[in-house]
Amino acid sequence: MNRPNDPRSVGAPRRRVEGPLKVSGTAPYAYEHPAVNPAYLWPLTAPVARGEIAEIDSSEAEALPGVLLVMTHLNAPRLWLGNDASLKILQSPEIAHHGQFIGAVVAADATTARQAADLVRITITPAPFEATFHPDGTGSTVPRKVGGSPGEMTRGDLGAAEAAAVHRVDQHYAHPIHHHNPLEPHALIAQWREDRSLDPRKCRLTIWDANQGVLPSQAYLPPLFGILPNQLRIIAPYTGGGFGGKGLPLPHVVLTILAAKMLRGRPVKYAMTRRQMFATTGHRPESANHIRLTADEDGRLLGIKHEVTAPTARLKTYIDASAGSSKSFYAAPACRTLYRSQALDIAPATFMRGPGEFTGMFALETAMDELAHACGLDPIELRLRNEPETDPQSGKPFSTRNLTACYHEGAAAFGWSARNAIPGQRREGEWLIGLGMAAAVFPHVYMLPTRCRIRFKGGRYQVQLGASDIGTGAWTILPQIAADALAVPIDQIALEIGRSGLSLAMVAGGSAGTYSWGGAIIRAAERFRTKHGDTPSEGAQVVAGGGPPKGYKNYSMHAYGAHFAEARVNMVTGEVRVPRMLGAYAAGQIINPITARSQMIGGMTMGISAALFEESVLDPRFGHVVNADFAGYHIASHADIGKLDAIWIDEFDPWFGPTGAKGIGEIGIVGVPAAIGNAIFNATGIRLRDMPFTPDKLLMSGGLSP
Repeated sequence: MNRPNDPRSVGAPRRRVEGPLKVSGTAPYAYEHPAVNPAYLWPLTAPVARGEIAEIDSSEAEALPGVLLVMTHLNAPRLWLGNDASLKILQSPEIAHHGQFIGAVVAADATTARQAADLVRITITPAPFEATFHPDGTGSTVPRKVGGSPGEMTRGDLGAAEAAAVHRVDQHYAHPIHHHNPLEPHALIAQWREDRSLDPRKCRLTIWDANQGVLPSQAYLPPLFGILPNQLRIIAPYTGGGFGGKGLPLPHVVLTILAAKMLRGRPVKYAMTRRQMFATTGHRPESANHIRLTADEDGRLLGIKHEVTAPTARLKTYIDASAGSSKSFYAAPACRTLYRSQALDIAPATFMRGPGEFTGMFALETAMDELAHACGLDPIELRLRNEPETDPQSGKPFSTRNLTACYHEGAAAFGWSARNAIPGQRREGEWLIGLGMAAAVFPHVYMLPTRCRIRFKGGRYQVQLGASDIGTGAWTILPQIAADALAVPIDQIALEIGRSGLSLAMVAGGSAGTYSWGGAIIRAAERFRTKHGDTPSEGAQVVAGGGPPKGYKNYSMHAYGAHFAEARVNMVTGEVRVPRMLGAYAAGQIINPITARSQMIGGMTMGISAALFEESVLDPRFGHVVNADFAGYHIASHADIGKLDAIWIDEFDPWFGPTGAKGIGEIGIVGVPAAIGNAIFNATGIRLRDMPFTPDKLLMSGGLSP
């Protein structure tokens, strides 16, 4: 299929158009938008994991000068319709998890609000609770569906695979809770209009929000507050990172709107602290993965068994589809996947970068490295022997699958040939040095159709759609796509995104933004030229929808990658360093090399951080995260990140849409921990199967000897 777009703009290394605004501090984030006479909110949170509020005394707080409102379940406005239980806050005295919002104080300034919150006396009757995750599956159930697939699936004859196997790997892999910590904390400003008009065209509620797209808020919030979708105005031109945590409206949004509704006409501002974010804004749930691989004498897989056990909140169920890739990544004739969920009295989890694939591929790719070692094969050679011709699970052909090229080109660029097959052979002083690799995959995601409006006004083409730039570069790359689709210079494109009132669009999530939004732009441009020609009149406009081409469901569609890592392990301290890492990707047409590389190395950075440092520790006695700040929850700093590089395969996948692009936001993190863990094994001979790879685990193994 020929590429439909002129490469004058697409493929060009255009620098971020919003860069000067961000570095100068003039790009307004949610909390920074100007507001006239704002009030400030500070929440009241539950100090127990489960219970019921028995009594509230707010008299001392209400007497403090500057306090405007003390809001609890006793006086909060009633919420209307909604199927997300985590959003129905302040509707009853019941407490479902530690840190849950049970009230708020609003004052004329932030200091007074926080001071007054300490003066509210709340008596709580605690109830028995369970917050301890049992990786052995004790008390778990098999969910009916996980990620749209059955909770239990079997393909082929695992018994026959076991009987014929020469090589086996049977191990358990685990990772802890991970919490989102984007540069911009969750924050918003909410203003409920004083106008009591019944005119449905008039805006009732305006929020300046930090989100990954306005569409979820447009869907969730109006039914909750008894207004029409067009009575809600959302403004979010810039979002300082989301990683899935800002994809859906969360309880703090509802809390702030409730306060604004009680203080009609006055804007209410709330910026969450890091500690508050650890309690109510979601997280990647921990999980235990049991992988069993069986292979013949040549290392060709006969069977894959992947069982996942994970906790979920009683209040709201969420499970990562961690076994999804095991069904279709390698050419194994037999496969079984099984999920077990364990309901606990904890805060609900949510999407986090690479949900499912990040955790599942850590287990699968570590097990594959163990199989390569058992077979005496190079890890790349083992993977090449198990490359499928079609999707093993569905039997569908791949839209494009250039994973083999990722292996070869990545290995050459990284210097994989210098790897010693025998662990523990390279040493420099106290440091053992090893090389490791792992594959990466992320599926095509199509959740919602996207529409785009193009209007000619003042000599420029206004391209309008409800997309969002969460730091990924949408402000930069969407004009590139539009300029080529309309065959005009890029300075004739005026992009409008990041607010309601525009054409409905896919959220910035699931690595689907660029090909979803770009496809709608291209189709709108085609319709515009067909209807208005090359010399449109003032005000000429069209609206068109985008989506995958007809027949896309007949293909197995994924982005692919291969990660290569060097690990250095100190034999005295157990410290692990990653001085260099390279990612080689097959991610469709690259719209902008600068923003794409930024996404890829950003994903690798986040993966290194998770592999070496990140771990949220839940205290089972009280049900809260004990290290809920940057002093205890360690994130990689500049000094922890070595030389990162990203390369990609030149490809064009028409089945993802007319841009030919695939997703790149998630593929950069998938496989990174496995590559690092495999490099640690090559350096030391010690196999780490639990993230993070901290010094204590290496030292306690007894395998380090200076």
